[in-house]
Amino acid sequence: MKQILNSAVALLFAASCIFTASAQDCCGGGQIVKTGVEVLVEHNFKELEGKRVGLVTNPTGVDRNLVSTVDILHNAKNVELVALFGPEHGVRGDIYAGGKVEDYKDSATGLPVYSIYGKTRKPTPEMLQGLDAVVYDIQDNGCRSYTFISTLGLLMEACAEQGIEVIVLDRPNPLGGLKIEGNLVEPGNFSFVSMFEIPYIYGLTVGELAVLLNEEHLLKGEKGTRTDIPKCKLTVVPMEGWSRDMTYPDTKLPWILPSPHVPYAESAYYYPASGILGELYYMNIGIGYTLPFQLFGAEWITDAEAFAAKMNGLNLPGVRFRAIQYSPFYGGDAGKQLHGVQYYFTDYKKASITELQFYVIEVLAEMYPDHAVFSNAKDGRYGMFDKVTGSDFIRANLAKRHKFEDIKEYWNKDADSFRKLSQKYYMY
Repeated sequence: MKQILNSAVALLFAASCIFTASAQDCCGGGQIVKTGVEVLVEHNFKELEGKRVGLVTNPTGVDRNLVSTVDILHNAKNVELVALFGPEHGVRGDIYAGGKVEDYKDSATGLPVYSIYGKTRKPTPEMLQGLDAVVYDIQDNGCRSYTFISTLGLLMEACAEQGIEVIVLDRPNPLGGLKIEGNLVEPGNFSFVSMFEIPYIYGLTVGELAVLLNEEHLLKGEKGTRTDIPKCKLTVVPMEGWSRDMTYPDTKLPWILPSPHVPYAESAYYYPASGILGELYYMNIGIGYTLPFQLFGAEWITDAEAFAAKMNGLNLPGVRFRAIQYSPFYGGDAGKQLHGVQYYFTDYKKASITELQFYVIEVLAEMYPDHAVFSNAKDGRYGMFDKVTGSDFIRANLAKRHKFEDIKEYWNKDADSFRKLSQKYYMY
């Protein structure tokens, strides 16, 4: 387990990050992972003393006893928590996916809650007025298109412009710290679901990612233009006990769903394996049923067994398919009888998880040419597909023959170089 940064990196981060050795706690002989908020408590909140503090969080911001970071900071005698900021789904998780968050007062603490998912996504100077630091504590899912890291980047921009410190309470990457998949976002495709020039699966904790964005000058606005802002004053309160080969179940931490369709820790594995295809509204991927992101189904698939056999015939490492018939309970496919496949990661570490959906596109185009995806996707969805993949090259070249081999090299072209770059910022 990598515990100590080399001297060059330690010097680089000395002014902005806090590093501690990971801890071994005795609990049936197992290793205990402590999140950043738990380490902060053990530090008696020394990183926040004497500061007027804001907090960006949602229901995933809890300790292992499920106590909210909001309440932890609000009740700490030596912390002056004065404002909350609501990302997608809101501070308390009471806003549906995509729903706009409005300014309001938190009923439990009486603190003002400023919306940063709605008309305003980047905190305004007025929202930040009087603050010395803003704490960020949200469980990410390790995938570029998940909006919480975009919220983090915009927070860092806004605070850098106002000379306000950002304090990231680190949390595990549920996909682990070893998987890196997908091309970098390219000019013309930056958006709130692809804000940074990073791969689709980036293999960093949110704290590591924050430092990389800061040191590599990757902070940029929603239109993809690099700003002339100074670097953010950044502090990362690291975890203890986490290592790069851990996925979320290995941590033994409770999983709080970061959004309604990611109910279990394992759901994070499936999100990047089907979510890109799901942006085309071409077929059901389990949304509206009990297996979100774990299915590929449609009414027009007439032979689910043959579909499963063809997918298994590809011998994709670490994944198996079975035929399934199901009827979603809600959403656009509610009440329809769908036919398709459910997939399982039999060896997650060997699987190239994002590639799965591209092979589904290929197999279905062979089996049902009249239903080839790029002839049947809903109007207006190509733009979102390009934003999520970070490139119009993927769609344009996949649409020609619906063959993954036509884009495979391109999809994977940036993984090795990004891995080399990001290793400079490993904290674990």
